[in-house]
Amino acid sequence: MTRRSQQLPVCVLLLLVLLAGRQQAAAKKYAAIFNFGDSLVDAGNLVVDGIPDYLATAKLPYGMTYFGYPTGRCSDGRLVVDFIAQELGLPLLPPSKAKNATFHYGANFAITGATALDREYFVAKGLGKTIWSSGSLHTQIKWLQEMKPKICKSPEECRDLFRRSLFIVGEFGGNDYNSPLFAFQPLEEVHKFVPDIVDSIGEGIEKLIAEGAVELVVPGVLPIGCFPVYLSIFRKQPDGYGGKSGCIKDLNTLSWVHNVALQRKIAELRQKHAGAGVRIMYADYYTPAIQFVLHAEKWGMLRQKPRACCGAPGVGVYNFNLTSKCGEPGAYACEDASNHWSWDGIHLTEAAYGHIARGWLYGPFAEPPIVETRNHE
Repeated sequence: MTRRSQQLPVCVLLLLVLLAGRQQAAAKKYAAIFNFGDSLVDAGNLVVDGIPDYLATAKLPYGMTYFGYPTGRCSDGRLVVDFIAQELGLPLLPPSKAKNATFHYGANFAITGATALDREYFVAKGLGKTIWSSGSLHTQIKWLQEMKPKICKSPEECRDLFRRSLFIVGEFGGNDYNSPLFAFQPLEEVHKFVPDIVDSIGEGIEKLIAEGAVELVVPGVLPIGCFPVYLSIFRKQPDGYGGKSGCIKDLNTLSWVHNVALQRKIAELRQKHAGAGVRIMYADYYTPAIQFVLHAEKWGMLRQKPRACCGAPGVGVYNFNLTSKCGEPGAYACEDASNHWSWDGIHLTEAAYGHIARGWLYGPFAEPPIVETRNHE
């Protein structure tokens, strides 16, 4: 046996120790998780009072990969927040509206259709018919405030719990932009929504800090120009698509502008609360989604133009049809969702969410990553 072969087990042992140490540190970090957002992270709030006949996302094949049945999650399995909870050694968060649930390890307030801005904002702009929001960011924060007596015996106890908890605030903004986009307003008009949406997210962060939150994850929006639903609805001239990605360039620019503005807002809030021990982490959805398109093989995915795993043939090659969406008659799921990043043309697959969650936890898709060399016990 050579000296090199004798050293290999030691190297492997050291690697296992380092990995175990990382997981142990993560598991000890937070007492609970409180999550807010829209359909990207809704764990079932939309369906706790019953499933409307029209709601395809509460039917198979939704949920097929991990749970084996639909849970109200808009994916084939787990979402980013599910992976984060499991990695941190916490149970999957129950929907905040769930009956007979315990919320001592946190709650998921997200609900499909949620917006950063309250509904009145859109009504005032004549967009009341193109907004479907069951609970804006600020409504979800009210739900948290109403829940406090169920999880704490006193305001002081709640503040202590919140200081030891992780708050995930979003993503918010996607549905806000959908309102003018699906009303087919000019894109330059849609860009005018950015400051108000970002300011509303900032106000929500401030409310949570006032409640006692000190560790907050604030995600940006996805590159919507890469998603089959937008590619099917908004047809462009050839030069309107990315040469390598096939994504709609001006829609991705809108997402990028939002994310830059959000990061500026986060920088302002970090400075404002610098002396209070508040840590605000920007979480990136945009970069990993672009990478899934451009460097699919690196992530174990098929290299192809944006294409839904679950859907039906429609306009173009995207396997998306507005009249036969995933969960509706005529739609079908691909054989292996793990090698696709787009689940239903609107949301992502469990495989994609898992990669994103790990990037938020340990880098490189968060600034700073959630898990750092910092004791929080």
